[in-house]
Amino acid sequence: MKAEDKERLKKLGVQNSIDLALITPRGYEILYLQSSPVQGEINVVDATVTSTSYHPKYLKFTLFSHNFDQNINAIIFHPTSYHRGKFQANKRYFLKGKMEYKYNFWQIVQPVIIEEINTIEVKYKTPLQNKTVKRLIEENLNISVLEKEGVPKSLAKLVLKMHNPDVEYVRQFLSNEGFDKQSIYALKYLEIYNHLKKLSKKRLDFPSMERLKGDVSSFIKSLPFTLTNDQQKVIAQIQKDLASEKAAKRLIMGDVGCGKTMVILASVMISYPKKSILMAPTTVLASQIFEEAKKFLPSFVKIGFVSSENKKEDLSDYDFLIGTHALLYRDISLVPLVMIDEQHRFGTKQRAQIKSMLSSGEKHPHFLQFSATPIPRTLSMIQSQIIDVSQIKELPFKKDIDTKVIMPKDFPTLVEHIKSEIKEQKQVIIVYPLVTESETIDYHSIEEARGYWEKNFDGVYVTYGKDKEKEEVLKSFAKDGKLLLATTLIEVGISLPKLSTIVIVAPERLGLATLHQLRGRVSRNGLKGYCYLFTKVKPAKRLLEFSKTLDGFEIAQLDLKYRQSGDLLKGDAQSGKSFVWFDPLEDEEILKQAQTNI
Repeated sequence: MKAEDKERLKKLGVQNSIDLALITPRGYEILYLQSSPVQGEINVVDATVTSTSYHPKYLKFTLFSHNFDQNINAIIFHPTSYHRGKFQANKRYFLKGKMEYKYNFWQIVQPVIIEEINTIEVKYKTPLQNKTVKRLIEENLNISVLEKEGVPKSLAKLVLKMHNPDVEYVRQFLSNEGFDKQSIYALKYLEIYNHLKKLSKKRLDFPSMERLKGDVSSFIKSLPFTLTNDQQKVIAQIQKDLASEKAAKRLIMGDVGCGKTMVILASVMISYPKKSILMAPTTVLASQIFEEAKKFLPSFVKIGFVSSENKKEDLSDYDFLIGTHALLYRDISLVPLVMIDEQHRFGTKQRAQIKSMLSSGEKHPHFLQFSATPIPRTLSMIQSQIIDVSQIKELPFKKDIDTKVIMPKDFPTLVEHIKSEIKEQKQVIIVYPLVTESETIDYHSIEEARGYWEKNFDGVYVTYGKDKEKEEVLKSFAKDGKLLLATTLIEVGISLPKLSTIVIVAPERLGLATLHQLRGRVSRNGLKGYCYLFTKVKPAKRLLEFSKTLDGFEIAQLDLKYRQSGDLLKGDAQSGKSFVWFDPLEDEEILKQAQTNI
């Protein structure tokens, strides 16, 4: 292949023959000579110019059409010097243009000179000229190269037909206003198959630092409760991973309150007596896991907590280290198990540091990621090409939360509910969209609303993202508070066993996944819970559907439905892109078929 053609393919984003096949035509023109003109359609005429007439804004000329055996008019609006030089008397051309019958005469509008007739013009929309794309496809795409990429022959034929159609195919395309079902199936399959294939090449496996085979069964037996079937299943998967000579790479997704912490602690025991670390995005979340670890791990496991405050402490004696990003700046090399909680909440720079921490030398630590934000089933299946994926759906305590969309007229009833819950020694959180007043958002901010709540209630606490004291406020509220006014900072990492009610102001401004995380703060231990979505606009269908389910995996599917795949497929956690043909919501069966052929 010529170097300039390689550059052209690169400009089109083509890395393989499937990429080239997926540059689908946006339309076709049948360039066959006909014996009589067809009104309102593109016609091809074999014509000789008989006379021309020049005007400042248009060029008019008459033609004798040999295939129609009659004279016709032609008109070109906004002609250039090219047109004026080209269309001269006694010259013969093949022309294409739309035919119109006006004033008892046939007229061809904006005619274009064509080189070939009795062919089909395939139209592409790319940065390159159409004829260049056609040539590249003709020279580089055939059944054999697609079969070498693993595309089934039947589907390869269907896709090639799009690029080399016959008249009947084009007529069907035009009458259907697009490709038929078989062709669309082929495009969906090729697109997801190609994506999975590229992802699988990105997966890099490394030898592990250690094969970890610690005793986890004694730990599980020592717990004062029975782990759920899902927890036990995932622990067994991790056991198998950590015992391997290949460094584990696993994402463990669990719904809010599914008991991920117990899976983290079980992983520590599988690693013991070798060291392990857990990195969490906030001090609140890290200290919460630290408290759980001290409560449930055996006393012989030395547990350390690392934050920006204890920079000088020697960490070499600890078996299990828990901390925030402060861990990145400590000497934690040669730790055979690294766990990250809510990795997507770390910044780009911190993620890069985590990756470099994992890639020192030939051998790598086992790497487990934990997330309380489920992704849709199909995206999870796609993700599994580059990382192993586990799901914890079962909850230790059945969630009992009533979710209701309310409006300003319902405010008095809401206040009565809050008073009733506080009277029963329960806690309430109200989540506001803003800290200070805004001219563009028609909702109270925390600062505007706090006067009302502080006047009518005692035990009111206030915090938000930029509040330097927020962690102390949250701790104090957990211990003594009745009502907390906050922003979405409480989405992750706060344990409030007495919290029964959450009110989310302006829920239409938040994604369903965020709403689910916020709602997940209540009913942590089976307590009866309430979630009120306070809106000033007509309740959207997505909010009403959200209020009917507590299942985070179902909500991920709803999020996909309402936000469309492009939004959810971005970023490291989802490892994808926005698809043109493949629909993650509808095409799971196609995905399964494509996966079997990778």
